[in-house]
Amino acid sequence: MSALAHQVLPDPGAPTSPPAEELDRALRGASPSEVIAAALKTVGRERLALVSSFGTESAALLKVMADVDPAIPVVFLDTGWLFEETLAYRDTLIEKLGLRDVRSIKPLEETLSREDPDRELWFSDPDACCRIRKVEPLKRALAPFAAWINGRKRFQGGLRADIPVVEQDGIRLKFNPFANVSREAIEAIFKGANLPPHPLAASGFLSVGCMPCTSRTSPDEDARAGRWRGRAKSECGIHTVKTS
Repeated sequence: MSALAHQVLPDPGAPTSPPAEELDRALRGASPSEVIAAALKTVGRERLALVSSFGTESAALLKVMADVDPAIPVVFLDTGWLFEETLAYRDTLIEKLGLRDVRSIKPLEETLSREDPDRELWFSDPDACCRIRKVEPLKRALAPFAAWINGRKRFQGGLRADIPVVEQDGIRLKFNPFANVSREAIEAIFKGANLPPHPLAASGFLSVGCMPCTSRTSPDEDARAGRWRGRAKSECGIHTVKTS
C-alpha cells in the first residue's frame, strides 16, 4: 500500500474514525485502489461494504476492490424489477472476480404488498417505488457497517459533478473511489482485465437500472439520459437520502 493510504489511518488509541473532510483531503489525489485500501484500514473489513448495481460500469470498481480484498462484503439491491441480464451479469462477475461475500438484498414482501400490490408504483410515484425497493432495503443492509463504497463518478454530471472522494453519509463514511476517474480510465480497466461487458451494453443501454425506468441512450445523449426518461428525476435516492 502507498504511503498516501497510510497517512489517513487513525491512531491506535483513537476512539473514532478520521472525519470525512480529513480523509477527503488526504485521498483527494489517490488512485481507486488506494481509496479502497484506506477505507479498509480505517474501519476494517467487517465494517465496510461496497454497494454495486452490477450495471454497465460496475465491473471496473469490483475488479479494483477484488484486487485489494475480494472478501469485502458487496451489497446488491435486487429490487424485483431488474433485467434478467443484470442478474446473470452479477453471477458472471462473482465467478470472474472471485468475489467472496455478495449479499443480494430484496425489499420486504410485507412492504410491497402494502404499498405496491399491483406493481404499478414505478409509474404513479417513481420516488416512492425507489424508496421501498432501494432506499429502505439499503438502509437495512448497511446497518452493520460503519462505511460504504460506491461507484459514482463526477463525469456522470448532474448531482454527481462535485462529489468528494470521501463524505459523511449520516452516521457512516462514504467512499467514492471513482469520483475523479475518467471514462477512458474505466475503459482501460475493462480492457486490461478482460472484463465482460454488461449484456445490455451492446444494445444501447449505457446505464442500466430497473426495467420500467431504463431505456436505450442515443450516442449524443448523456449516459444516464435513459434513466427515468421524461421525468424530473435523475437519482433513485440511495445517494440523496442519508443512510443513518
